[in-house]
Order: sequence, then C-alpha cells, then structure tokens
Amino acid sequence: MTTGREDPSSLDFDCEVLIVGAGPTGLTLANHLGMLGVRTCVIEQLGQLIDYPRGVGVDDEALRSFQAAGLVDAVRSHTVANQIMRFIDARGRVLAAIAPTAEPFGWPRRNGFIQPLVDRELALGLERFEHVRLVFKRSLAGFEQNHHGVDVQVQPCDAAGEPVGEATLMRTRLLVGCDGGRSSVRSKLGLPFDGVSESTRWLVIDLANDPIGTPNVSFRLDNVSPYVELALPHGIRRFEFMVPPGASEAEFESDEKVYSLLARVLPANVRPQVIRRRVYMHHARIASTFRSGRVLLAGDAAHLMPVWQGQGFNTGIRDASNLAWKLAMVVKGTASEDLLETYTQERFHHARAMIDLSVLVGRIFVPSSPLLRGVRNLVAPILSRIGPVRRYIAEMRFKPMPYFSHGAVVHPDTPRLDGLVGTMFIQPRLADAQGKASRLDDVIGLRFALIAWSARFDHWIDAHSQQILEQLGALTLVVRPSTQSLEREPPSQGLVMSDLDGTFKRWFDDASGAIVVLRPDRVVAAVCTPWQLGDTLRRLAGALSLQLPPGPLADPSSALETA
Repeated sequence: MTTGREDPSSLDFDCEVLIVGAGPTGLTLANHLGMLGVRTCVIEQLGQLIDYPRGVGVDDEALRSFQAAGLVDAVRSHTVANQIMRFIDARGRVLAAIAPTAEPFGWPRRNGFIQPLVDRELALGLERFEHVRLVFKRSLAGFEQNHHGVDVQVQPCDAAGEPVGEATLMRTRLLVGCDGGRSSVRSKLGLPFDGVSESTRWLVIDLANDPIGTPNVSFRLDNVSPYVELALPHGIRRFEFMVPPGASEAEFESDEKVYSLLARVLPANVRPQVIRRRVYMHHARIASTFRSGRVLLAGDAAHLMPVWQGQGFNTGIRDASNLAWKLAMVVKGTASEDLLETYTQERFHHARAMIDLSVLVGRIFVPSSPLLRGVRNLVAPILSRIGPVRRYIAEMRFKPMPYFSHGAVVHPDTPRLDGLVGTMFIQPRLADAQGKASRLDDVIGLRFALIAWSARFDHWIDAHSQQILEQLGALTLVVRPSTQSLEREPPSQGLVMSDLDGTFKRWFDDASGAIVVLRPDRVVAAVCTPWQLGDTLRRLAGALSLQLPPGPLADPSSALETA
C-alpha cells in the first residue's frame, strides 16, 4: 500500500491506467492511450469479446476518434457509409427521412456497422503497443484509493465470467470503469444512476445471406407491431421487433416465435438463416458524476440511452476521446489531477442531451397510446411535405453537438464573439508545397495544435508562450489560401500548408480571431488574434491545470514583466 510520504515517481505501478471492460469505449480509450505512450491495462470479465447484437450506427465523430487512433480504415471495412433512415407508416408513406450529405468532420455522418467486428479491430489495434495489455477472464473485486493511486483487487474468472480462485492486487495511477450499465466500478463508488428503464423491449434478429439486399434502414411504424429493418455490412440483415407488454423474453427468443415474426416481413419462399437473437430493454440513465478522485466512468457505465438515435455507442466513443489525452497529461505530470474535473464538466450535459433526444424520438415515432399514434399518423405526413422541416430532419440538425461552456477551454471575454470555442473543429483537406493532399487530423496527429490563418504567428510568441506550447507538445501550422506561395516568409517553426477548397477561410470568416488552438480531441480550446496570443495561451495553461517546469517563466507575472 502507498503512503502519503512516498514520491509517485518512485512507486512501482503495474500500469498507469487500468481500464475495466473491453467494450468499444474501453478499447477506444486504450488505443488512444497507447498512441499517447501511456502504460495501460484492460481487464475483461469474459473469456472473449462480446459477440451478440448491439450497436448498428457509427457517426462521423466516432470515425474521427478511430482516425486519431490510426484504425479508421480497419473500422470502415465493416461499415455501410451514408446510410439513410426512413420512418414509414402502415400505409407505406415516408413520414421522415434522415439522410445527411455534408461531411464537416471529414467522414459520413451516418454509417451502418457490425459492432462485434469493429470491437475486434479495436482489440487487434492494441497489439501495436508493447505498453498496452488486454487481459481476459479478469474482473474487478474491489479497489481502494490512496494518496498516489488506486489499489485494485483483480478477480480471476472462467470463460463465462464466473469468479474462480483468489483475487490479486494491481496498483495503478488511475482507474476507469468502462464495464457497462451494471458497472461494478460505479456500484463500488456508490454513485446514483438516475433515470428510468422503460418497459419497452425489442427483439433483435440478425440474418446471414441478406434476403432483401437494399442498403438503408426502414422504421416500419405499424400501429400494432412496429419493427425496424436494417442493412448491415457483409450481407447481414437485421430486424428489430417490439415485444408486447407482459410477453416473456424466453418466448420471444424461441425458434417458433422468431420464425413466425420473420414470416410476417419476408416472402413465403425465403428460408432465413438466423445468426443470433436477443431481447433488449430501453434505458435512460446517467451517473451523477463521471469522476470520483482517481476513479472515472465512461460509456454505458456512465450513461445509458434508448436506441432511437443510435447514439449509445457513439457517446461512449466521445467519452474516450475526451478523457484519453487528459489521463495522459496527468500521468506524465504535464497537468495536475485538477484537469480530470473537466471531464464531467464537458461530457455530462452532452450525454444528458443525447439521452433526452433519444427518449423524445421514441415517444414521437412510437407513442404509447392509440390516440397519440392516431395524431402521429395524421400530423407526420403533413409535416413531411414542408421543405424546411424535411431538411431539418434529413440533415440531422436536431442532433445535439458537443459544446463546452466550461472546462478545458478559454472563451472570449466578449460574449458576442463566442460560439466556436468549445465546439468540434472541422476537418478540411490541406496540401503541402508538393501538392500532396491530406486530412487535417492526419497532419496534426494525436496532440495539441496551434493553427494560424495566412499570417505568421511566431512574431507574437514570447518566452512564456513558447514554454506553454512546448509543454503541450503542440504542432504549429499556418494555413494559406491555395493561390499563395507556401515558401514566402515561412514562420520560424511549424508547417505551412494550403487551404485546398476554401473551407478553412470560411471557418475563419466567422471566427473572432485568426488563430485557433485545438485540443487532441479536436475541440476548439481557444480563438484569438495574433496580438492576444500570449495572454490566451496563459489562460489556457490555467484551464488545463498545466504544470510548467520550475523557473522564472513558470510564473506568468514574471513573463509579463520580461515580455
């Protein structure tokens, strides 16, 4: 056990971050930490990755996270890009269609996918890192926080996840529970999991050798027995049927019931090849906080939501992207543990907004009473003929986007100039002096970046600002119009690249300055003019709880005196 007198650098930690749960959130977090050089261990209670049907939709934000981890191509090999979702009533009328075409973050906004195959790619990605381990048949039996870290009791399990043998001790700097809705980490912290588990249940059936073949998603709003039909990659077709109140799960998962339901939606001469079937209940719950000391929660351990918007998977990936670089800065001593407090500040409200949206969509399209279903059938076809309403739905403008009013960000002092700080930055394409095009994130890598529009920024960087940039390991980049030379008066440090199609200029048209600072998760940390750069970086260092090396420059007041 550690004591308050021990120096953390002298302690023998088994790992710096211990992740409980090898679901998509835990595996994504481990891949990001692997990229950031953090010694990480993932323990999973079962003997292998879960193979039963779960998420079917991955969005552009999640793909951007996989891009940062170097796995986006592997993941996309198990997706159907630009998948349209149509809501169809009992008369065959399309009441609404979600079909976004814009790609502001560099990837399609809606993608069908097969989660077990994507999870496998994420697990294989960990094999790239000698400092990351994935250990199956291990569960968390208990833990105790102390002055320097967390002592964790790790329980051996059999392939089914049942305890066998005696628990062993692991010492870690930080512990992250990614262990699902029944999270043992959250339970042992004693955190409330507020919300409701609705009585609505759905039977999910996956078929091999897709007998339909169309590429999109249809939500059939039958008044008696609504169902969903989804095209998945690799010739798999999914059907989801609502389970009536009071019906037995065992009955609905039986061969007799499964094949009778499929007979309703498939031609009589089709003999479906059922891969798997499972009944799910919808939940809308969120933990009161995502952090307690050196223990944190992510993914379903922190929040659960109904499937109507397919955002449960994606919200967990956002958690991992937000948390990984903060954990890395803390374990490396770049920032104090105060930085971890920004995780709940930034993620809680957005996760809550996604839960509320998912609940609302379910109540709109699958009302609980015959009267409300009648209103839906009457009003929805009228609304679908109104152009602005149709475009609002098709372009997914209803989807809450992350916006951080507090946390590891620096908002302008003038409220009217705010609006871009705390949001996700776009991902345009750039070109180097030889004309080679690249996506922005591939140029930056998984780190901070300072991006200036057109003009040099280095003239405005004083010694203290330079120290902050070095502590952050930030890439510096000047982006110029494609008409201008990249070799004329380059900055003394960093890259110069061209704005291929004017996307950067259009973003800076609406910005309050010509310099933007991006965090590793591509959130806009600050926007400023060149002359404000020094003060903005000092404020950002405070927001990040940055721990600068000792010396006169670590004191901002002395830097101001010498600047």
